[in-house]
Amino acid sequence: MAAEFMLARPIPHSGESLPVVGLGTWQTFDAATDAARAPHREVLAEFSRLGGRVIDSSPMYGRAESVVGDLAAELGIQKQLFIATKVWTSGRDAGIRQMEESFRRLRVSRIDLMQVHNLVDWQTHLQTLRAWKAQGRIRYIGVTHYTESAYGELERVVQKEELDFVQLNYSIAERAAERRMLPLAAERGLAVLANRPLAEGGLFKKVRGRPLPPWASEAGAASWAQFFLKFVLGHPTITCAIPATSRVEHLRDNMRAGIAPLPDNAMRKRMADYIDSL
Repeated sequence: MAAEFMLARPIPHSGESLPVVGLGTWQTFDAATDAARAPHREVLAEFSRLGGRVIDSSPMYGRAESVVGDLAAELGIQKQLFIATKVWTSGRDAGIRQMEESFRRLRVSRIDLMQVHNLVDWQTHLQTLRAWKAQGRIRYIGVTHYTESAYGELERVVQKEELDFVQLNYSIAERAAERRMLPLAAERGLAVLANRPLAEGGLFKKVRGRPLPPWASEAGAASWAQFFLKFVLGHPTITCAIPATSRVEHLRDNMRAGIAPLPDNAMRKRMADYIDSL
């Protein structure tokens, strides 16, 4: 797969384009030793080679920020990447300390996207984020959550605050965001990162031992991972999906989901109905 064939979508507030498949680091990049980091180095190198840019991390993810920062520096790909991380603590001073540590771990002087993780003390942190954005320390600001139960509060924050991004859970198995959050994001002109696009692997358990339906090729899907990711990317409001992996063969499979075609609404309904029927 050549990098130029990866589809891209614009960040509404700036017009900057991002490839539609990124890389999450939850539970996959928390590596303690050089030997444990070897697969991650291979994944990052291949991600870069295939035109990937968006990498999402958090201080909540153990050593993931340090692994990303160290390996990106070692590979010389820092300038290519769009680094997204989060603040995940309470209190202004604690938030500042945590974010300063993220800069150090990621080995950057500017972070592309800083997000308030799971809305923890969001009122306090957004004040800091706006100041840092004005200073040029961060480029974009956003908020995140990973569960439908938080959509009420997430909706209130997105409706009220001036943000660039919202990150939320969205997959063929978790489609609640379609009802209100994705239309609201479009209305507010926000870029959307889709976390849990593979339902943390739960989707693969559901289809284990089953062949792809023969019509999956009409959506451009040659594997179950592509089937699931293309469903997510077929929604026009999704800017980038961020599946996590530490295996290069899975990375390649995921990245191929970002190649045209993407399913239209009729095909997406067929895909969802099929998974619901299993």
